Amino acid sequence: MNSFSSGGVEIAYIDEPPQVAGDGQVPSEQSPMLPILLIHGFASNHTVNWINTLWVKTLTGAGRRVIALDNRGHGQSAKLYEPADYETEKMAQDAVNLMDHLGIPKAIVMGYSMGARIAAFIARDYRDRVDALVLGGLGDRLLQPAGLPSGIAEALEAPNAGTIRDSMGRMFRNFAESTKSDLRALAACIRGSRQHLTEAEAAAIECPVLVAVGTMDLVAGNGAILAEHFPDGEFFEITKRDHNQAVGDRTHRAAVLEFLESIRED
Repeated sequence: MNSFSSGGVEIAYIDEPPQVAGDGQVPSEQSPMLPILLIHGFASNHTVNWINTLWVKTLTGAGRRVIALDNRGHGQSAKLYEPADYETEKMAQDAVNLMDHLGIPKAIVMGYSMGARIAAFIARDYRDRVDALVLGGLGDRLLQPAGLPSGIAEALEAPNAGTIRDSMGRMFRNFAESTKSDLRALAACIRGSRQHLTEAEAAAIECPVLVAVGTMDLVAGNGAILAEHFPDGEFFEITKRDHNQAVGDRTHRAAVLEFLESIRED
């Protein structure tokens, strides 16, 4: 992976050029389409969220330059242990700093779960840098102050997963262990990244927005309600998928490709 310093925090990332059928890879600057920036979810990383689920292959195959980072505290990026280091605005700044580092003035931004929250904050604070927004695995929890249950942090700090009684806390702990994450860094992250958008802030995001949530997702909140708060929002229902299954669902990928083909890129 590549890496760069985002305000002193080392951030790892990949930068994949588009694919052209029959001609292999081409330099990204030859692609007429805007690049897409992918932001993964809590306790995940760019590989688990975007490569293993075939998103990178799908998007580069559709002619996109794809950039995906490991959020601070995750994957190969720097691990920090103070909740204040994980405020959503700071993680959004990391993503924008990466765009600056790569000389990308504007991109399509796509996030899943916590990554969708970060993506929405980028659109709120840097609206001239975002051409379109794809929010997966996040519904109207984006507009709720509570965010994910704070008990997830305690679950991450438990001596072992077997002692955790809360089902959601146990799910996140098991997932964090499966991705070989730094549990202490993730506990700080869940405590620090609880910021939300107001309804007025969502209404001020004027770019096209696709919201996609699984019908069995108990984490995201209501995706249809969230989509209604954006002036140019639409909702895609990922049928029979929970929070972990929905991200790589084939119909999810197809819906995003259709959405990208429908928008006019500036």
